[in-house]
Amino acid sequence: MGEDFEEVSRRVWEAYRAEGKASFAQRLRRLREWAERTLADSPMKSYTLDLCEKRKRFSRSDEHPRAHRTSNLVDRLMRFLDRAYFNAHYFHGTLPSAELRVRALALLWNFCPSSPMTVRKHHGQACPAERLNGKRYADNWLENLLASGSVNGLRRYQQNPL
Repeated sequence: MGEDFEEVSRRVWEAYRAEGKASFAQRLRRLREWAERTLADSPMKSYTLDLCEKRKRFSRSDEHPRAHRTSNLVDRLMRFLDRAYFNAHYFHGTLPSAELRVRALALLWNFCPSSPMTVRKHHGQACPAERLNGKRYADNWLENLLASGSVNGLRRYQQNPL
């Protein structure tokens, strides 16, 4: 499966990197023709043909040219939330307690230190909140969370209530 997999991967990425809807549709048609003609009956062939059938769903991104083509950032956050909720057996209790849990996880996500490679990439800024605010109150991330969260009633109302 090695050579076929590499060729399928190459052709799929070529289709994905198309400049517009028409080019993308044409590349998927060519991929379909090539897969039907070349690949042996296998799960790889059926997955490739299924991918070609989803052209309309993938083409929606072209209607929003400034939007990101992939959702890696959102997927990473959703995996974190999904693991946290699974480990806690999802939501129990009241809606306000569920909202507090979501807010607590958001705070953790925003203040926990990033990986060393990400910190280097962002010139020493250690977490998403620090990159957003441009400030670090202390070297300890928990102290930063406490300092950022202690506005002492400066804002009486939430800007973005759930």
